[in-house]
Amino acid sequence: MANTDDLTGYYDPQNCKVRDFEACIDQITRPENVPLAMAIEKNIPVYDSGKLLSALEGGGRRTVMTEWAQVLQSGAGIVVLKGAYRDTRVLDEATEIYERIIEQEKLSSGGGADHFAASGANDRIWNSLQKFCEAAPDVFLRYFANTSISAVCEAWLGPNYQMTAQVNLVHPGGAAQQAHRDYHLGFQTADVSAAYPAHVHEVSPILTLQGAVAHCDMPLESGPTKLLPFSQTYKPGYAAWRREDFREVFEARCVQLPLSKGDAVFFNPALFHAAGANSSTDIHRFVNLLQVSSAFGRAMETVDREKMCRLVFPHAVRASSEGTLTQAELSAAIAATAEGYSFPTNLDRDPPSNGLAPETQAAFFHRAIEEGLSEEQFCARLTQMEAVKLAS
Repeated sequence: MANTDDLTGYYDPQNCKVRDFEACIDQITRPENVPLAMAIEKNIPVYDSGKLLSALEGGGRRTVMTEWAQVLQSGAGIVVLKGAYRDTRVLDEATEIYERIIEQEKLSSGGGADHFAASGANDRIWNSLQKFCEAAPDVFLRYFANTSISAVCEAWLGPNYQMTAQVNLVHPGGAAQQAHRDYHLGFQTADVSAAYPAHVHEVSPILTLQGAVAHCDMPLESGPTKLLPFSQTYKPGYAAWRREDFREVFEARCVQLPLSKGDAVFFNPALFHAAGANSSTDIHRFVNLLQVSSAFGRAMETVDREKMCRLVFPHAVRASSEGTLTQAELSAAIAATAEGYSFPTNLDRDPPSNGLAPETQAAFFHRAIEEGLSEEQFCARLTQMEAVKLAS
């Protein structure tokens, strides 16, 4: 196995070779490999979300998702979705809510620290998903009723993914992050990461998808994320990213793309990346960072999805009955709200409903809308489902 200790099959940071890394990042994104992209900018395929919408809500969904998955795995490792939010008014509403949360948390605790960057230059909201839902479930529903975002999550992780989110607001003068890889192995110490065998390093990236929604225009001087296309294809990267020589290559070769309000970018968590420095004097770079987990993995944050379901349900029923959201948009919002996987559970008390697995929270949410359950019936069943899972 290349770049491993031949005797043990583990990635040794000392055996990682910069020349092998550079061979990976020397690759080029060719138009024939991304036929659905509207453009290729600095090796990164850029997609027009509006033009793909009919395909994503119809028979062409899997064709689009297949291309995105190939880009994320063996291509540039990044997809940019231009106009992921065509109507940015919901972003403005969400921004106001997040700003209130930031102010409340500053008063109570001084605000949250950041990953891979010095504190004090930015404001961070941990678990912005649940906090947003609690503050304004109606806005939350409309925000996550986004078929482009749900499709790219499903393209990489499959169905029943677990949405989490963290807001990052970087003020003028905010410093750049250090180059890194992300969750899971990217959030371990060097020693802990090295204790996992090589094949686990190769599995880790397919358990998570990193994304970012731009809540404001982000020109280059505001410090959009620095990205190194194709760097996720270097298999020992979780062992190598802390080495100074690899970080020097990153700084020399990384690229940045300006984003407009409503754009979104998604990338493989094994991609070498780092938030850029905000060298502007008046741009407060506001991004909602989406960290989406496979149903088969462990999300980084604890989310009270039962509570979120209770809050969102009456608004989802209204949207369904009034036709303000399409079925695809409603499904996207439910996927961001409810638990989509049956396990872990207590199988003595929660036996499989179809011979394989118990009904999921998300499946029940859909069924409750279809069958016209009242809010009282819906909440009572949620309570019962939770009690069964926790029963000993």
